Amino acid sequence: MRPITFLLIGLAVAVIGKIGVTLANEPQFAAKTQQQQPEQTMFVAAASAASSEPEPAPVPGAATEAAADPAMLCEGGPEELLASIRAERELLLAQKDRYAQREAELDLARETLEVEQQQLADLKVELEGLLEKVKAAHTSDVDRLVALYRNMKPKDAATIMNDLDIEVSVMVLGTMNERDAAPIMAALSPVRARAISQIILERSKLPGDQRLDDIRL
Repeated sequence: MRPITFLLIGLAVAVIGKIGVTLANEPQFAAKTQQQQPEQTMFVAAASAASSEPEPAPVPGAATEAAADPAMLCEGGPEELLASIRAERELLLAQKDRYAQREAELDLARETLEVEQQQLADLKVELEGLLEKVKAAHTSDVDRLVALYRNMKPKDAATIMNDLDIEVSVMVLGTMNERDAAPIMAALSPVRARAISQIILERSKLPGDQRLDDIRL
């Protein structure tokens, strides 16, 4: 026989042996495959059940706190932030208007007060002028009256002063010098002379120390 024939026979024997081994191992491979299949099926079912579980419900308090917190509202979006800034600007403008109005009222009150103060100052000057005129006229009248009683005889002047108003008698005798008043005082009635002397003495004291109630006229 030729060598090629032996080679072909060897290859045929090897192929037949390989086929036999494969057929012998096929039942074990099938059993192993059937054993792994239920395990894979169980794993897939568990994964599907986990993915189909419902998500936990949101906590109601978190949404309420977010709605109640102004800072969280402002963080919600630019519209809320712009609205907050606009409200703050309007509040500042309103306060500025109130302050301006108050300042205007104070300026008006200040001007009114200055006008009234000027009017009071003018009135004071006018009253002081009138008082000076009255005082000058009174002094002139008193000086004229004193001159009249000085030129009288002391007895005649005393006779008139005994019946004259006590205030006028005190004013005339108090204005005269001592040399002219002494003869008239001597000619007055004792009660009248004592009353005039006491009034002149009390008027020389301070107002709180004067005692004019118990004077006998």
